[in-house]
Amino acid sequence: MGQTKVIGMGETILDIIFKENQPVAAVPGGSSFNSIISVGRAGVPCSFVGYAGADLVGQQTVDFMHRNGVDTTYFQVRTDEKSALSLAFLDEHGDANYVFYKEHPRAGEGWTLPAFSEGDVLLFGSYFAACTGMRPLVEDMLRRASEAGATVYYDLNFRRSHRDELEALLPTIHSNFRLSSVVRGSADDFDVMYGTRDAREIYEKYVREYCEVFVCTAGAACVTVCTPQGCFDIAVPPVDEVVSTVGAGDNFNAGLACSMIWEGITKNALPHMGQGVWEKIVSTACRFAGEACRTTENYVSHDFGRRMQQEHNC
Repeated sequence: MGQTKVIGMGETILDIIFKENQPVAAVPGGSSFNSIISVGRAGVPCSFVGYAGADLVGQQTVDFMHRNGVDTTYFQVRTDEKSALSLAFLDEHGDANYVFYKEHPRAGEGWTLPAFSEGDVLLFGSYFAACTGMRPLVEDMLRRASEAGATVYYDLNFRRSHRDELEALLPTIHSNFRLSSVVRGSADDFDVMYGTRDAREIYEKYVREYCEVFVCTAGAACVTVCTPQGCFDIAVPPVDEVVSTVGAGDNFNAGLACSMIWEGITKNALPHMGQGVWEKIVSTACRFAGEACRTTENYVSHDFGRRMQQEHNC
């Protein structure tokens, strides 16, 4: 497998989206899952490591990945579990409040894992990446990716609903920081975890000792990138006609991962890149995020994905 690729790892969940207390859409979701669907639509080779129940929702999830160019070789369909559901209630700004119906994540048995190469990108994050049940799989994947020279991209995505577990989860979260090439989080994540939204303070106090490269997003406000070269802010283009922000962060991740593949950026280059390179790849990430905000889907459109492929001569 000489072609560089993106590998996503995480949970799958059926998102039932409500607006004005009425269901308006039901789409397969999950943080890393949303990212990998957009990666597939953008024509970048990709695989997904995760699982679903052996039920109608699980089969629809597998079929959906196939239709969107995502390899499911490393995806499990389990007969002893039901697929997870979430209810996403949109407010007038398109922001969501969630109610989840799912079993506690667990690694299970008999998993076949992908091989990594230098230049590949591993996307992982959320509660899936920090909970005890998934730890054996996550650590194995991180070790494999690191030894092969792949970029390990960790999206914290720490929900307020897990705040009561923060003390117990912090050692594992910091271990994920240490094993990652890039740590990405939102100002909301760090406000819950550390009581601050200041990206520079977060980098110096909580991230830098573990990981040299930090990306902090703040919704429609600027993106802050911190590396050993310094910290700088990158403006976020306005998005007209926001329908839903459910997939915005996930698609930012997808855009950044695709841009790393298209630009041939390896993990060793990341700490040494100047502001101009970061502005270029963050601009692509913001385009992905903005596109996802214009729909009740959790991913970029097929048309957008084709335009990205054409721009990068794929």
